[in-house]
Amino acid sequence: MKRKAIAASAAVLLLPLSACGGSAEAGDGKTVTITVGYQSKTINTVTAGTLLRSLGYFEKNLNALHDGHIYKVDWQDYATGAPITAQMTAGKIDIGSMGDFPLLINAARGKQLDKPTRLVSVTGYNLRGGLNTVVASPGSKLSALTDLKGKKISTSVGSAADGTLVRALQRAGIDPEKGIEKLNQQPAVGASALSAGSADALSQFVAWPGLLAYQGRAKALYDGAQLNLPTFHGVTAREDFAQRRPAVLEAFLKAQAEATDYLDTHPVAAAEKVAKATELPAEVVYLYNGAHGISTFDPALKPQLVSALKKDVSVLKAEKLTGDIDVDSFVDDQYVKKALGADYARHLSSAPPTAAGEVWPKGAQKTTEFKSAADLLRYVAGHKDGIRAAYVPDATTGTLWFADKAVWVADGDRLLPFVAPATAKAYAAAHGGARVITYADALRRAS
Repeated sequence: MKRKAIAASAAVLLLPLSACGGSAEAGDGKTVTITVGYQSKTINTVTAGTLLRSLGYFEKNLNALHDGHIYKVDWQDYATGAPITAQMTAGKIDIGSMGDFPLLINAARGKQLDKPTRLVSVTGYNLRGGLNTVVASPGSKLSALTDLKGKKISTSVGSAADGTLVRALQRAGIDPEKGIEKLNQQPAVGASALSAGSADALSQFVAWPGLLAYQGRAKALYDGAQLNLPTFHGVTAREDFAQRRPAVLEAFLKAQAEATDYLDTHPVAAAEKVAKATELPAEVVYLYNGAHGISTFDPALKPQLVSALKKDVSVLKAEKLTGDIDVDSFVDDQYVKKALGADYARHLSSAPPTAAGEVWPKGAQKTTEFKSAADLLRYVAGHKDGIRAAYVPDATTGTLWFADKAVWVADGDRLLPFVAPATAKAYAAAHGGARVITYADALRRAS
């Protein structure tokens, strides 16, 4: 009965908000309003949402069309992808951005209601799955995923974070349907439930795990990158809109590419812009969107991401949220290919930057990179009052994390950071003489 209630709750979220259909485009014939649904706080979609909106690139590109129309953009902000899908299938949103699992639900609902949508580009991705994290309260005795058996876990059913939770539990030998009590909650509600003690753990997507850790309200329990399965967010458009206004969609994708270039070349400034628009701490935004952040941004529909999307279908089917989905017909790269032109091949072959630690000094407009964790710690120890944030990549997954929130291991002269305690303990157990130490001890050893 519990699982039926969760499925029913998720299904309600996915229902279209209107049965009247119609089009999101509005105006008097000459003036056309394009409606874009985005998730301001899901910060690996910023190049198609928050950052793009603040830079004004889409509006600039629309003004450059000179096709006899006056274009206006209606930006609509949502907490998750489900309501964007509902509005798209009701004909009320033209372009939307959401995570990989919600994208599949978007495809399924569009086909079911004869309001087909198409995946037209990617925003942020992580090839190992590090965009999703399971966290517990700071004082919790939970230290590994196996500790979650029989516990209450908050997540958003049908989200990428839910997919990570299901797969991680399966690998840990826990039945994701019967082995835990799953609470289907919006991210903010789940965060409150964790703080109140009504949830034992929280599985969520960016930026919630990093935010809660930064605020001292949670500790990482499981790094989604341990799955070593790509996860990403992308841009979806209504098929009828794309066919009716291809130049407008291409203008959007060109603007997205321009916003991506801005983020890549001005990572600190981009983080500050997103922080101002979302009221998220810039330090948290940078954790995900920085030069070596957890998320890599590129509009190209990379084959490995499409392949991962196909593997996600079975998870949603098991949760009874969708049936079979024809991913190949959902993915439509013609518009982003035209938007990026000759550069598209380069985008397809590009790879994430090499993992590196970074320190963000107070008052600085750029970060300082470090090749080793020991070098970074040495710098931090010598500039304790001048550090805004320090970031280190997990020694096994490469997932960036706050240095003072990481779990540290001393292995001889080496100082190694880990996102989650279980991976740190596993490393120490496999390397004779290695042991888990405190952050304070790591700073002392490095200085």
